[in-house]
Amino acid sequence: MGSSRPSGRHGLPILSQRRLGRALLARQHLLERTAMPARAMVEHLVGMQAQVPQQPYVALWSRLADFEPTELERLVLGREVVRMTLMRTTIHLVSAGDAAPLRRVMAPVLGRALGSNRAWREQLEGLDLASVAAAGASLMEERPYSTADLSMHLAERWPGRDGLALALAVRHLVPMVQVPPRGLWTRSGLPRWVALGSWLGERAAAPPEAARRGLLGEVVRRYLGAFGPATVSDIQTWSWLTGLREIVDELRPGLLTFRDEAGRERFDLPDAPRPGEDVPAPPRLLPEYDNVLLSHRDRSHVIPPEFAPRLTGFVGRFLVDGRVHGQWRVKVDARGARLVLEPFGPLAHVEASALLEEAQRYLAWHAPALERRSVELVSAG
Repeated sequence: MGSSRPSGRHGLPILSQRRLGRALLARQHLLERTAMPARAMVEHLVGMQAQVPQQPYVALWSRLADFEPTELERLVLGREVVRMTLMRTTIHLVSAGDAAPLRRVMAPVLGRALGSNRAWREQLEGLDLASVAAAGASLMEERPYSTADLSMHLAERWPGRDGLALALAVRHLVPMVQVPPRGLWTRSGLPRWVALGSWLGERAAAPPEAARRGLLGEVVRRYLGAFGPATVSDIQTWSWLTGLREIVDELRPGLLTFRDEAGRERFDLPDAPRPGEDVPAPPRLLPEYDNVLLSHRDRSHVIPPEFAPRLTGFVGRFLVDGRVHGQWRVKVDARGARLVLEPFGPLAHVEASALLEEAQRYLAWHAPALERRSVELVSAG
């Protein structure tokens, strides 16, 4: 597990930035790939960021040994994993078993987001939103709807109201999923939505509201298992949930407590890995919206502050020695496939060699049918 630095003035062990980074990478399976099934990894990560449909495939390739896109495609088509609006009101890929419980936990986040948009709020003012939600849910029990189609049908029922605002109210208030071919690797399509219950049947049974607090505590523990050691603010950043201090305090007797170098209190599961600072961290290619890059308030243990403003314009980020060191993208045309790596700073020869090897492995996985594949490492900016 490695050792922590001596206790500081708060009487708690201190975890350095490097130790926090190594702990995060260990839990994300970015230090060593694992043979875990794709569905189990999706559950371990408490869902995967998925607003760009193909990016979960890239994220799983970086974490799983011998992962093939067909494995996740089968799960999507077999309704074993689903795409739905959850944490931070963004699209996440979650297991069928997690869909209803997570939706129950995140319902207040989605409700607040609907009310916080002034334009939507003005269009919905005076309406019985429960009736709007029920009408939308009824439509989506019959067949999948695009947002545009849903807007049109709802506007017919509530003339004079903005159809898009009505559809977005349904999106925020009704558990619903995006259906294939959206979310497949080999093909895709426009987002089309269907009611969660219609898609998953009995597996979509919503836990009672009275169970929400217990579910919330379990979600916090699962977050720590995938993203800890973490502060309460980190959990709030990942979820957009409020009132978590009280939940963490209830869990405190079963947690370990640390301080980071800034003196912030961090919580963790007793049996979670906390590797030492000297544990090697191989280069990894991650999608732009990977969970590991978005799930903490202070991300400096994985994203150097001096590099954060430069994370634009590419489809992915790459890690060197456990932290973001640059961006990457793939260009595919009639001549073949080319992966371009743009580092933000100088790389040691051994680091550059290992990064190029990882990029070549990715390209062979991404475009196995193309004979011409190349990797380009451009000059550091």
